[in-house]
Amino acid sequence: MSERKVRVRFAPSPTGALHIGGVRTALYNYLFARQNGGELIFRIEDTDSSRFVPGAEEYILESFKWLGIKFDEGVSFGGNYGPYRQSERRDIYKKYVDILLEEGKAYIAFDTPQELEAKRNEISNFQYDASTRLSMRNSLTLSKEEVNELINNGSQYVVRFKIEPNEDVHVNDIIRGEVIVNSSILDDKVLFKSSDQLPTYHLANIVDDHLMEISHVIRGEEWLPSAPLHVLLYRAFGWEDTMPKFAHLPLLLKPDGNGKLSKRDGDRLGFPVFPLEWHDPKSGEVSSGYRESGYLPEAVINFLALLGWNPGTNQEILSMDELIQLFDLTHCSKAGAKFDFEKAKWFNHEYILHADNRELAEMFIPIVKGNGIDAPLEKVVTVVGLMKDRVSFMKDLWDTCKFFFVAPETYDEKTTKKRWKEDSPEMMLELAAVLENIDDFSLENQEKIVMKWIEDKGYHLGNIMNAFRLTLVGEGKGPHMFDISSVLGKEETLKRIYRAVEVLK
Repeated sequence: MSERKVRVRFAPSPTGALHIGGVRTALYNYLFARQNGGELIFRIEDTDSSRFVPGAEEYILESFKWLGIKFDEGVSFGGNYGPYRQSERRDIYKKYVDILLEEGKAYIAFDTPQELEAKRNEISNFQYDASTRLSMRNSLTLSKEEVNELINNGSQYVVRFKIEPNEDVHVNDIIRGEVIVNSSILDDKVLFKSSDQLPTYHLANIVDDHLMEISHVIRGEEWLPSAPLHVLLYRAFGWEDTMPKFAHLPLLLKPDGNGKLSKRDGDRLGFPVFPLEWHDPKSGEVSSGYRESGYLPEAVINFLALLGWNPGTNQEILSMDELIQLFDLTHCSKAGAKFDFEKAKWFNHEYILHADNRELAEMFIPIVKGNGIDAPLEKVVTVVGLMKDRVSFMKDLWDTCKFFFVAPETYDEKTTKKRWKEDSPEMMLELAAVLENIDDFSLENQEKIVMKWIEDKGYHLGNIMNAFRLTLVGEGKGPHMFDISSVLGKEETLKRIYRAVEVLK
């Protein structure tokens, strides 16, 4: 048999915001598809209509657009294997349910919730399986006439998969190796419910993956217990030869303690667990997102990629192209990955450092305007370039660099006491006179002229520069002095010197 074309899928349920763990699963599917010249399909698993949340699907799509994860087909992208929403595939699923029933590989069960509860009370650790099904109300214990009568009378029923006991089911997992589970521990899973004429996840997932020619199923570890059931379903349909290969990814774990990462952990420790800000239409609750918190999408991608996967080198900063080139499912960890949100900040800082200043300026301008300043783009670009190494988030940049846009109204007491000497007013007025006579106010020219003046006068360089900084910034921080004065321009620089001399004397 020739090598199958790689086709993978990401299939979220539209039940709310997309968890960052789901983003990582989609990312790994994307990297795998791109590395192998394959296709990534976007499917919506909406068989549980009671959990549907308006706006969730649009939110998920917008998240991936922001992150740069591109799908090749599926919901909103088109393709030859649609429809891609499970709710639009009812007739397809019913056909395959009927096949299992006709072949005796599934059966109809009429047990009410009350009857099931009574059985649970009667039998400890009750499981609907080979040991109990013949004592239940189903098509295995009722006559064909009784079954038809119940259906015709509108009785609610489910279709259960008939699992034979005492069989070792082998699941070959790319990450975990061979997993063997005895079928006796599996119950006769519900595959279809008459109440809404929709299948459960297990059946829909198998049928969709088969019909859409999915070659690899890359999903979270939480689905590993279901994998033996899925293998048995593939076998029941006679699809073993085209069954996808499985890879179950390690869980994302709490930053502290044990257990799976949850939204509560993010709320408790102050970091987002969703890619974008989410406004819950039911509760009205607003949850923070990586985008709105000031993360660059490339930083989020890089951070997530290394949570549970190792490129085999010590390199940490990896572009999407590099991730695609290096990605290997066999290098995924079997153990869960601690969610280190401090590391996420580090990645964001690194990406800000290496990002294009103009692109960062476009992000920063709304913040500048929000502080009542209408600054020219070129000035913002220059300021960003000078100050971006001091922040992990663009939203923190204003506090760091606002002196470029707003003259100081007060002067830091501690800095003034230390840096403003008795002769500082006189020296600053002298400096102002030197600056006044400079026509070319570029950084290089200012520096050359002022440095010569200091040398000629025999002044202490530190005393001049510290006092100069205090006049322009209002405290003892900021980049190289002539970087500051050249951005401010001659008029503003002189204005600030004269004011400081007047106020501080």
